[in-house]
Amino acid sequence: MRPIRPRLALLGAALLTAAPLALAVPTTAAADTTATPTVEERRLDQAAPQEILRRSGFDDVAPDFARALAGVRSPAEAERVVTREGRALWKRAVDRVQGRGPAGGDLSRDDDRPLYWARLGMTRALGQWQPGFPLTDARRAALLDTLERTSRGQDSLDLPAGQHIKRIVVTGFDPFQLDADVRRSNPSGAAALALDGTTIRTDSGPARVETAVFPVRWADFADGTVERTLLPAFRSGPRRVDAFMTVSQGRVGRFDVERTNGAWRGGYPDNANVSRTETVPIPAGVPTPHPQPQWTTTTLPHEKIVAADTGPTPVYDHTEVTEIPAGATTPVVRPNGPTPGSTARAGGGGDYLSNEIAYRATLLRDAVDLKVPGGHLHTPVLQFGPDNTDPATGEITDPNFVHNREAITAQVRSILTVVATTTR
Repeated sequence: MRPIRPRLALLGAALLTAAPLALAVPTTAAADTTATPTVEERRLDQAAPQEILRRSGFDDVAPDFARALAGVRSPAEAERVVTREGRALWKRAVDRVQGRGPAGGDLSRDDDRPLYWARLGMTRALGQWQPGFPLTDARRAALLDTLERTSRGQDSLDLPAGQHIKRIVVTGFDPFQLDADVRRSNPSGAAALALDGTTIRTDSGPARVETAVFPVRWADFADGTVERTLLPAFRSGPRRVDAFMTVSQGRVGRFDVERTNGAWRGGYPDNANVSRTETVPIPAGVPTPHPQPQWTTTTLPHEKIVAADTGPTPVYDHTEVTEIPAGATTPVVRPNGPTPGSTARAGGGGDYLSNEIAYRATLLRDAVDLKVPGGHLHTPVLQFGPDNTDPATGEITDPNFVHNREAITAQVRSILTVVATTTR
């Protein structure tokens, strides 16, 4: 994801497989345990988010969740209710995008925004909930983490076992840069909802696709949300992935397969209006190479993707990075990738959270010796119609906006088919 100038964090303790990865419950962003709404939650009261919820039928999600919480009588029951309701929201969003059940309103089914705004209604309700029993800040933070994880599909990467089916994981992101235009959608999130649980048919057999969506928050990434989600699928076993592709919104009018990912956070504000400028931090307990490398490289079949006829928008093998050369102090742009011994200042995907998810996923791939195609795809910027560009007066949707999002999703699917065809 790139700021527009497009450029993209949740977490908690978790057991991942026989060898557990324990990560700390976040103390910022999604883990705010006060009654004061978060920066993201405060945007919820604006007219556009309320219209998105109403016109999708998702305006009942937060009130129903609050009523369910009101009947909870113990911390254990709270965990069960939050898990159930979070998973139900993810399933409802996937079903809506994939055409199952009623649309709930006149908003187009391909829209990812109802999931985002409904989740924020739920996190606000949980943050303000006053149960009739003692609830520590740590317990509430863990419940908020559970809600974030379950409502993003992060705990339900249900990859099948067997030698006759390929297993692929795809990730997307929330909408972002919402202070500039609260109407924004993220085509990577829409593609994730459209692809979750689907099967791609290839000449070499079927491929099952499982997806998850990630927040646009630095803190969640530092807490290990990416590694916690992906590690069970990356470890050896009968359900190990055969390919993975992280996806985010990138540049106008083009797809980019990002060749190289850098270990640097450039500081652009996230959805919580927080900035981070530092080397990408790796959480304790995560399998990772030592010393931490400055660069990782895609193993997606970039030449085949670029050469394939995947759709109307051009696809590029993007090789540019920004580095501080060995022995130097000033960053320089390199059109053909980094030079030996250099320090990262931007990968092909920039220095925001799209670069970071690509770096983390490919670093984890290398740490567990996963020899499969994997890397990052940037989609075009999702644009409103030419008469609907002013957020102060514009509509929440228009025919061009819907067409553009549907076209991006269709081409992501075509690109993923190329990836699936090249897996073992």
